Amino acid sequence: MTQSENLLRVQAGRFAGSYWKELWRHRELAWFMARRDLLIRYKDTALGVAWALLRPLLTMLVLVVVFHRLAGFSGQGAPYPVLVFAALLPWQLFSSALSEVGNSLLQNSHIVTRVYFPRLVLPLSAMAVAIADFAVTLALLALLMVFYGQLVGWPLLALPVFVALAALTALAAGIWVSALQVRYRDVRFIVPFVVQFGLYLSPVGFSTSVVPEDYRLLYSLNPMVGAIDGFRWCLLGQPFYWPAAALSVIVTAVLLVTGVRYFRSVERSVADLM
Repeated sequence: MTQSENLLRVQAGRFAGSYWKELWRHRELAWFMARRDLLIRYKDTALGVAWALLRPLLTMLVLVVVFHRLAGFSGQGAPYPVLVFAALLPWQLFSSALSEVGNSLLQNSHIVTRVYFPRLVLPLSAMAVAIADFAVTLALLALLMVFYGQLVGWPLLALPVFVALAALTALAAGIWVSALQVRYRDVRFIVPFVVQFGLYLSPVGFSTSVVPEDYRLLYSLNPMVGAIDGFRWCLLGQPFYWPAAALSVIVTAVLLVTGVRYFRSVERSVADLM
């Protein structure tokens, strides 16, 4: 073991008893790294904001053609492009955050192996880019709803709850991925496939109502089902299967708790593994 690695272990052990207090003390570091990632993403780039708009628009067009034009699914009383785009908001937040959070440890390995700080700072700060993209996409959805004359009602007040659910689901999954990637580097090749496959398995291009009722609760083990249905309920007044939301909260909580525990077990030896 090198001298620097031994020093990291000593520092990690010293703070082990007050990990969460130490994490709170490093909140300014989290903000600094989040600001750095945002500047890298958007400053002096021609496609920074434009790509955040083009990606969901192009995805929406593909899903409308596949599920509406070819498969014949209906919008359940809402314009189909709006139905799809309302689901793309939480899904893009999830997929973008999963990528950013999942790669946060490896992308900052030059810092991790030299200086001790609670490593959870990195996954938390990596959420900033995904949230910024989400805000841009939300503004685009507002314009799309105005274009189609789609009105919103009082359920809009509950939208922050489902934004938080989608963000926490992404954070929980991302923490798992970031820790697994430290030990198993080939995980980074699996995640893009899972995200791409999950887009078509999740109710993004179609309404959850097309899933047979006997299988709907099982289908809701995908925690993004509750988040997506919640978005559509808040924005479009679509029927909402409440057990799906409850199951999504439970699954997300389990993922988050177990993910943090596994992350911390990897954190203790991260200097040796990277």
